[in-house]
Amino acid sequence: MVQVALTAALILLAVLGIFQVLVALGLPYGRFVWGGQHRRLPPKLRVGSLIAVLLYVGFAALLSSRAGVLPGSESFIVRVLTWVLFAYLVIGIGMNAISRSRSERWTMTPTTVVLALATLAIALS
Repeated sequence: MVQVALTAALILLAVLGIFQVLVALGLPYGRFVWGGQHRRLPPKLRVGSLIAVLLYVGFAALLSSRAGVLPGSESFIVRVLTWVLFAYLVIGIGMNAISRSRSERWTMTPTTVVLALATLAIALS
């Protein structure tokens, strides 16, 4: 179960990371991120997208550690941060669900739900 959850989380984080790089490069998919107000992201949001990629890498490392693929799975800080990540994703579900952008609501909300459920499964392991 944990390996399935980790695989799902890593795939989603990779896809989200690639997508954030694409919008940071100026591709016209801004309606799916950052509230969906811009077709092409302005410079500050492009930087935000690149920062998001770094966060996704950190999330992937954290989840991999908690799942036992990387060292530290029983570390107190890894356990706590996994639950913090889960809480962050639950908040993200709500934020995506109330987005003014229909594109963001219909793509990012279910994506975040799956990512949160995968994180929960890993946190409970």
